[in-house]
Amino acid sequence: MALAATRLIPMRKNKGKSIGACLHNHTSYVQNPDKTEQGELVSSYQCSPLTVDEEFLLTKRLYEQTTGRSQKSDVIAYQVRQSFKPGEVTPEEANRIGYEFAERFLKGKHAFLVATHTDRAHIHNHIIYNSTALDGTRKFKNFWLSTFAVQRLSDLICLEHQLSTIEYKPYRERQKRIVYPPKESNRDRLCGIIDTILAERPKDFEVFLQKLEQQDYEVKRGKHTAVKGKGQKRFIRFRTLGIGYGEDEIKAVLEGKAKHHPYQKQPPKEQPFQLLVDIQGKMAAGKSVGYKKWATKFNLKEMSKTLLFLQEQKISSAEELRERAATATERYHAMGDSIKAAEARLTEITVLKTHIINYAKTREVYATYRKAGYSKAFLEAHREEIALHKAAKAAFDEAGLQKLPKVKALDAEFAELLTKRKQPTRSTARHGRRCRNWFGHRKMWNDFLRRKRTPPRKLRPDKRIPPRILPVLGGILGGIFSLYSSDPVLRANLHTAAELRFLCSRCS
Repeated sequence: MALAATRLIPMRKNKGKSIGACLHNHTSYVQNPDKTEQGELVSSYQCSPLTVDEEFLLTKRLYEQTTGRSQKSDVIAYQVRQSFKPGEVTPEEANRIGYEFAERFLKGKHAFLVATHTDRAHIHNHIIYNSTALDGTRKFKNFWLSTFAVQRLSDLICLEHQLSTIEYKPYRERQKRIVYPPKESNRDRLCGIIDTILAERPKDFEVFLQKLEQQDYEVKRGKHTAVKGKGQKRFIRFRTLGIGYGEDEIKAVLEGKAKHHPYQKQPPKEQPFQLLVDIQGKMAAGKSVGYKKWATKFNLKEMSKTLLFLQEQKISSAEELRERAATATERYHAMGDSIKAAEARLTEITVLKTHIINYAKTREVYATYRKAGYSKAFLEAHREEIALHKAAKAAFDEAGLQKLPKVKALDAEFAELLTKRKQPTRSTARHGRRCRNWFGHRKMWNDFLRRKRTPPRKLRPDKRIPPRILPVLGGILGGIFSLYSSDPVLRANLHTAAELRFLCSRCS
């Protein structure tokens, strides 16, 4: 393990304890004599290791007297942990590095304690500093990305002392520390136990339930038998477990009238294919080498899907693939035309039915209007009814209807068309997906056949610095750095530049 500064850890006040008691517990732990070689590996700044908790508390009281503000936050101190690679540094040197880190990070504004532990295989530091400044005017602000600043400063000090650092990998390249087993629900576990018990062939259903009780299941007998496992909150009825696990089905299996089929999880749905990625075009557009690797792997996966599809459909040639795709397309279009015709007729029936109802409701009003000699006063009083009547009559004349159909007959035709329309819609959706699959696989087949087999390019001689020379150059630069770092002026300038680049701490 290389040297690293972990995240900045806020130390909070525990419920039911005073601030002084919490500080005493934290500082006493890090100063454990068994871990710090009898206290020899403990150093401090502006405080004594023996009375560090009391001095932190006095500073907090000074803050209240100076500013008139009380302790609102439960953060009483902060801790930074450093760990070192085994065998790379001595305990004394590790303590000095921790002290230097605290000096440069806090800039002498906060009292701190550095304790080096040697009870583990790797030497590590515990750095605890007061959240309140020494002058009692402000408190340390745990700023955004403070952990990043701490890590960068720790790495800088590590390089100055010619120690190794951790290489931070991108998130996608990190390995998971723990591989969790696949989750199993309570119902799946119960189905597995039922399969095991049925394989033993119990005499009757009561013996079956007794075996379940032996597996730490609570059985509730009654109209609907239910069981509850250890740690479960609710009972599970047999009929809710799925096909083959109902109470009647289990009894039939026990009586020998049926055969039990164990529960099997359905495999995950196959993801739809995609067309091949034009790698050469993407690279010309400015994509990186990493994208080329991903696209090559992606194309291989999609081509394997196409190959499996051709094997499942028993297609042995490109001509057969084209014929099946054309047949599927014709059927899809025919089904689409029938659905469109049915939808158009449904719309016509809806409009015609509306006009017939309006015509029947306004027929007497229009007859009275005619008898009144098309009176303007009557028109103004019944303008809406007369307009609906005229619109219905115009629609009948446009459709060429001499005799109006009955509303009941239109309702029956509408229901029949609606039923016929729903049936092909579902099959059309499935057939549409099949057509897309056929066309997609055919397109991928053609693209694969048209791909140019370009010969590999000749590698040009690499004029950059060979990788083997980099460690040598690093060692030379490190020696030069260590040679000139003895100069206090140069050392101070280097420290100031590093702090300006890597630190962004603020105190408030």
